[in-house]
Amino acid sequence: MSEGTGPPGEGGAHDEHGGRAPRIPMPRTSVEDGGQPLPEPEELAELKGQGGLVLDHDVLKSLLGAWALAACSPQETAAVEAHLGGCGGCADEARRLREAVGLLHPPESLDLDPGLRTRVLDGCLERRPPRVPVPGWATPYDAETARLDALLQDFGDSEWHAPVRLRWFEGEGTASRRTTVAGVIAHLMSVDGLVSVALGLDDPLGDIPAHGPTPAARTEAYWRASHFPPTRSVRTPWREQTHTLVRTVSLTGPDAAPAPAVPYGGFELPLPDAMLDRAFECWVHAEDIADAVDYPYEPPAPRHLNRMIDLAARMLPAVLAARRQAGLASPARTRHLVTAGEPGRSLRLEIEGLGGGEWLIPLDSPGAVGSAEYEVAHVALDGVEFCRLAAGHVPPDEAAAGQAGDRQAIRDVLHAAASLSRM
Repeated sequence: MSEGTGPPGEGGAHDEHGGRAPRIPMPRTSVEDGGQPLPEPEELAELKGQGGLVLDHDVLKSLLGAWALAACSPQETAAVEAHLGGCGGCADEARRLREAVGLLHPPESLDLDPGLRTRVLDGCLERRPPRVPVPGWATPYDAETARLDALLQDFGDSEWHAPVRLRWFEGEGTASRRTTVAGVIAHLMSVDGLVSVALGLDDPLGDIPAHGPTPAARTEAYWRASHFPPTRSVRTPWREQTHTLVRTVSLTGPDAAPAPAVPYGGFELPLPDAMLDRAFECWVHAEDIADAVDYPYEPPAPRHLNRMIDLAARMLPAVLAARRQAGLASPARTRHLVTAGEPGRSLRLEIEGLGGGEWLIPLDSPGAVGSAEYEVAHVALDGVEFCRLAAGHVPPDEAAAGQAGDRQAIRDVLHAAASLSRM
């Protein structure tokens, strides 16, 4: 039997008179067996011929499943594929089996492991410590801005103008603002400018007047001053500003003057906490951008996430007190505020998973100390879920939290956590 023909009566694959074109699935390289031929089944009749194995139709049909899994020997593979060129029924069955095998091996992401950058840098720094190390409290900002920049690097015009909705919690409900991917980067650059000004660096707003040193006022001022919506051109000044901030705080040695506080309008944050705050917002808005372009985005490294959660936990007592003064939280149970530094009623905040830990949140005074002895409630949350609550992306009444104890105290703390968010 010559090569390229099927069994008698089934027709050839290469008909010189305009016959039907062969339906042969693409060949598959054997990876499961490392390319080594498998033992030949004893029940197969091996007939030697010029084209290798010559098997009848029923035997070749029985080999289709093994062929689709690349489990045939090289001789069997050649025989099956020669047969498929002339047998339409077997070719259709082989194609169906090949498609089914493809479902057993879902495609893997081509993206790099988000922890790869950290591992590479750690390995390099173990071999040669930096002459000017980045402070530990600035490394989350350094990492998150680098991750966001990597996400942006291949964006085309359509991605830069993709709509994004910024969300946050305000009062007792959610608020939002519609912008674009480029508008989000302009927002990050405007608010990072608060840290730049505190360090004596150039303000990205320049001479643009803002109604106040708040993130919302500065962002709206930048957006209003733009004759056209922000475009991809905003990426370069934003990235240069992040490099300048990291370089400046790294050059501030231990003998330098005390780090300045960064004003946010109604409150101030010490420089280390402000850099953590900026790292947190960079990650949150990077997720907003990734959602807008339908691209996966991983949470920060666990040790960075832990620092962000710790900052939020330390800010909760002051936010809870401010909500109480505004009539948005239940009044304190004690007649007078607890003396600063003294233990008082507390809620145990347990964070599970990435960046996990436990924090005792004083309930009746921002100056009080959390105490296990006076614990009245316990809340357990996943680390990423807590951060999305603090970002205003999860309503406090819908947070997937394990709860025990004083229900009103739990509600007040969850709403206070959501109130940490802002535009």
